[in-house]
Amino acid sequence: MIIVNSVSQLRDQVAQWRREGERVALVPTMGNLHAGHIELIKQADELADRVVVSVFVNPMQFGEGEDFDGYPRTMEADAEKLEAVNTDLLFAPSVDEVYPKSDVEQTRVEVPGISNILCGASRPGHFIGVATVVCKLFNMVQPDIAVFGEKDYQQLMVIRRMTADLSMPVMIYGLATVREEDGLAMSSRNGYLSKEERGRAPALCRTLQLIAIALQTGDKDFSGLESQANAELEKAGFSPDYFHIRRANDLADPTAEDNELVLLAAAHLGKARLIDNLPVNLEG
Repeated sequence: MIIVNSVSQLRDQVAQWRREGERVALVPTMGNLHAGHIELIKQADELADRVVVSVFVNPMQFGEGEDFDGYPRTMEADAEKLEAVNTDLLFAPSVDEVYPKSDVEQTRVEVPGISNILCGASRPGHFIGVATVVCKLFNMVQPDIAVFGEKDYQQLMVIRRMTADLSMPVMIYGLATVREEDGLAMSSRNGYLSKEERGRAPALCRTLQLIAIALQTGDKDFSGLESQANAELEKAGFSPDYFHIRRANDLADPTAEDNELVLLAAAHLGKARLIDNLPVNLEG
């Protein structure tokens, strides 16, 4: 596995692959890799000849008082995991490499509307940070393909919208959420959970499943179901941020005629803010 820290080194290597006619896939990560990340890399390997994985804890997507300084950085272990799955190149830039120091404010990328709801409402500016760093990574790597996890459903929609709106020649693939055996969505932030909190954490997934069953049996009282879900989370010891039923294709509020829905939830449990989602198809 090749490890590079600079954009110039990255571009030199990708240019060589291009000359050889090879397709390049990118898997952007913030490190502290788990089995969910590994599945993204395996998917990328099936779709392209070469796989680039970036490990960069992006300061622009963390708000004031969030866990940027404490976010787990495990580069040595990450590199071992990446090499074990035959990753071709690890791009591990510094903050100054991604955001060169300047006397003027950095250019930012914003995807209006969809960035300001759900997690965007709870974490103002978060998706500007996400869109900006992904745009920069796309320009640095110039991949044919990029693979993201569907656990971050809203993030995936923001990236797809940005890629389409800016006419970027990158195919975006989403991989279904990878879960622990008890249903908890895999996340680097699960490491913040105490043993007792980890035992309660699967209630987030179970609540999503409970509301999905209600929808599939004909309940269209969306507001009532959201209230029920928040009550279930509180009973399980969570402090809910939001639980919403939205239209799957654009995250708008659904109508009774909509059949392609997605349930989206965010809730605090101890030091961890956990997010999860569950698509629901009501057709048939």
